[in-house]
Amino acid sequence: TRVVYKVQEEQPPNTLIGSLASDYGFPDVGHLYKLEVGAPYLRVDGKTGDIYTTETSIDRESLRECQYLLPGQPCFLEFEVSITDLILNSSPRLLEGQIEVLDINDNTPNFASPVLTLSIPENTNIGALFPIPLAMDRDSGPNGVASYELTAGPEAQELFGLQVAEDQDEKQPQLIVMGNLDREQWDSYDLTIKVQDGGNPPRASSALLRITILDMNDNAPKFEKALYEAELSENSPVGHSVLQVKANDSDQGANAEIDYSFHQASDMVRRLLRLDRATGLITVQGPIDREDVNILKFSVMAKDKGANPKSARTQVVVTIKDMNDNAPSIEIRGIGLVTHQDGMANISEDVPVETAVALVQVSDRDEGENAVVTCVVAGDVPFQLRQASETGSDSKKKYFLQTTTPLDYESVKEYTIEIVAVDSGNPPLSSTNSLKVQVVDVNDNAPVFSQSFTEVAFPENNEPDDLVMEVSASDADSGSNAKLVYSLVTDPSSKGSFTIDPDSGEIRVKAVLDREQQERYEFLVVAADKGSPSLKGTASVAINVMDRNDNDPKFMLSGYNFSVMENMPPLSPVGMVTVIDADKGENARIQLSVEQDNGDFVIQNGTGTILSSISFDREQQSTYTFRLKAVDGGDPPRSAYVGVTINVLDENDNAPFITSPSNATYKHILPHTSPGQQVSKVKAEDIDSGVNAELTYSITGGNPFELFQISPHSGDITLEKEILRKHHGLHRLVVRVNDKGKPSRHGTALVHFYVNETLANRTLLDTLVGHSLDTPLDIDIAGDPEYERSKQRSNILFGVIAGIVAVTLVIVLVVLVRYCRQREAKSGYQAGKKETKDLYAPKQASKSGKSKSKVKKSKSPKPPKPTEDEEETGLQKSLKFSDSPRIHLPLNYPPGSPDLGRHYRSNSPLPSIQLQPQSPSASKKHQVVQDLPATNTFVGTGDNNSTGSEQYSDYSYRTNPQKYTNKQVGELILRPAAAPPLHRGAIWTEVWE
Repeated sequence: TRVVYKVQEEQPPNTLIGSLASDYGFPDVGHLYKLEVGAPYLRVDGKTGDIYTTETSIDRESLRECQYLLPGQPCFLEFEVSITDLILNSSPRLLEGQIEVLDINDNTPNFASPVLTLSIPENTNIGALFPIPLAMDRDSGPNGVASYELTAGPEAQELFGLQVAEDQDEKQPQLIVMGNLDREQWDSYDLTIKVQDGGNPPRASSALLRITILDMNDNAPKFEKALYEAELSENSPVGHSVLQVKANDSDQGANAEIDYSFHQASDMVRRLLRLDRATGLITVQGPIDREDVNILKFSVMAKDKGANPKSARTQVVVTIKDMNDNAPSIEIRGIGLVTHQDGMANISEDVPVETAVALVQVSDRDEGENAVVTCVVAGDVPFQLRQASETGSDSKKKYFLQTTTPLDYESVKEYTIEIVAVDSGNPPLSSTNSLKVQVVDVNDNAPVFSQSFTEVAFPENNEPDDLVMEVSASDADSGSNAKLVYSLVTDPSSKGSFTIDPDSGEIRVKAVLDREQQERYEFLVVAADKGSPSLKGTASVAINVMDRNDNDPKFMLSGYNFSVMENMPPLSPVGMVTVIDADKGENARIQLSVEQDNGDFVIQNGTGTILSSISFDREQQSTYTFRLKAVDGGDPPRSAYVGVTINVLDENDNAPFITSPSNATYKHILPHTSPGQQVSKVKAEDIDSGVNAELTYSITGGNPFELFQISPHSGDITLEKEILRKHHGLHRLVVRVNDKGKPSRHGTALVHFYVNETLANRTLLDTLVGHSLDTPLDIDIAGDPEYERSKQRSNILFGVIAGIVAVTLVIVLVVLVRYCRQREAKSGYQAGKKETKDLYAPKQASKSGKSKSKVKKSKSPKPPKPTEDEEETGLQKSLKFSDSPRIHLPLNYPPGSPDLGRHYRSNSPLPSIQLQPQSPSASKKHQVVQDLPATNTFVGTGDNNSTGSEQYSDYSYRTNPQKYTNKQVGELILRPAAAPPLHRGAIWTEVWE
């Protein structure tokens, strides 16, 4: 099977090219793959047959096999891999393959010179073409030269153009003349020509194209042939004529003299051939070797010597003809597991027949019959050649050199094998090569240890180079095959801690052992004989490291912090500590104890659990600190200490308590206090912490008018509404202070406000506050509680007064009528004469509506004048109300009213009525104004001794100690006064409870 892979050039190292096992079905288990040919560019994985690139990059342009390829020819890198069956130990199999190196665009096309010169006669016709020197690109195919581009300045843009012609797989750039040239106007032009390849991405370069305008030279040279071909034998002597090119020029004189030169010729051509510039004769000037180059391809340019030289170009192809000048080459190298050193191979005497001991490659650099080679083994030796590959050519063959009979070391210890190769040339050439094969005695007995497994105990903290144990083995062979060398198979776990004497087998420790680092060491002891190949025997050794008390107990943490909830019952676990001791046995048995403690904590040795013997109260103590001591059971014992901190976490076990105000205090608020003003502040504390101590404030009672509001966060109490008359009096707010614990706890505060103008009666206020403290919290205390009831009583009182006024008006009308009739009967009124006085008192109904006032009429025309006290007494008796609340009825007039009493005191004979209050107005709660209609008139008789309105406007106060209990109605006293009918009046009522 022919193996062919493809890979791009310039791949990085370790790039996988292909896998022989997976791609072509070769075995991947129990076989050895070895690269025989292909270095240094390739390497092969010995197990899988994977082929990789190496550090030596594969450069297609640098490979010797690919330097002289014709366009389109592939580039191959050949390799050989041998496959050896390790299980059957059979002869290797040789696998030949090729790797086609694919071109990548790693070279930039370049012109031969950065400045290209082109001479053009001034009379050149428009459309004339002039070849431009080609650019060279070491890449091939699509990555080769793809296009040319000409850039001209403004002065030459309309005179010159570029045309690219295809010439034998080459792109030939040609300058085309597009305008008339005049040397006298412009004798030279500088243009830029750019060449670009077809790679991806493309590469490009530029050169300066300098055009010189020459005087007229009419005809250009012309070659007789467009293509010259010739054959040249290799090894031709210097000066040997190859061929002659010939060009003709129709001009005369210097314009017809032709100069020949190489054009687009490689260094190899210029080194091997010489061109006569005058005659065009091509001769040999260097050694011609077909094995180096088999074809020479170049161009020759013919240029005349006119003032304006013209040129022509032709192609030359020289094929190198082979001569039988190379003798066959014989290469002998190792194969598979057999390696060669200094031309010698060592073969064991017990190898099977047809075992390959070498790979012989025969090649001839010639070609044809000169390269056909025949190869044989000379002499009488038990070896022969077997063709290794069917894919080889006549000029290159590979053979396995293998045994034909069993080898016997005792009969023949060494063979010299001579290989002869002869080609088919005339005359034939031959060559020889030899290989020495040394038969090696079989070492068929391996050393054997007296004990296959040995286990010993060894104490830690030893001295270096202490003897641990000694092992011994024996070998049934003799001579060097029986001489033993001891060694240790180093295990990563042993870390090179032990050494063994190669001759005696004594095992010693190199370093100080630490049982805590490693308690057991296991390794193999190898006894190898000095046979070739050497045989080995092994034994297992186990070393158990005995413990010593060389480690202190160690707590897992440098310090312990535990958190517990308060109110936890005694003997509850508060935390657990972990302590370790790297020692073993009694040296690692640890006892724990609490130090610097008054018995608040104990520790369990088995579990390391710390128990509390107290109940925690964070408010009493929030942190406990003590030390733990750990002591091991070694001799002498070792100990360690660690600090422990117990942090008591808060539990919501304390309700907020009010610091201010006190429940028995009050705050005086004036009625004209503005809304929004802070009137008080509730302060509270909670001895808990965290959210358990975060407080919120709320009003839960005593605020029916929503007159007050409290800040839930600060406890500030502000007045929310304007104070009205009904708000006067004592207010008791029930403020609840909650914490944010779960469950929440709270405290209650009583906040008293007294709304009034003054604080005259503090004894009464203290009584009200005391009454508030005895009143259940679900009952609101806010303002005057009798305010609404007093309004109802005032309405009743107004009705009673209205009835009295109505009766009085009737009496007055009756008196006036009688008075007028008497005047008429007596023929008029006499000034200064006293008339008989009749006093009529209005009848007042009691609350039951059954009691009536009687009106007394004096029948005597001139009765004796009653005293003021007697009149007052009579009026009081006649106007008493029973079973009604105490009502004080002061007679008063609206501001700005005229003093009618003073005006009518001396002019009116009618009596006046005085309503005298019996209770002090200083402690009144509610006032109601009842306007009397303008038609109200008190009728009666009087004299000049009646008092004025000032007298009746005065009233006195009588203290009533039984407030809030008895309800009485003030007495109504009617006292005569000399006053005309009243147009307007007011009655003020007071309700006292």
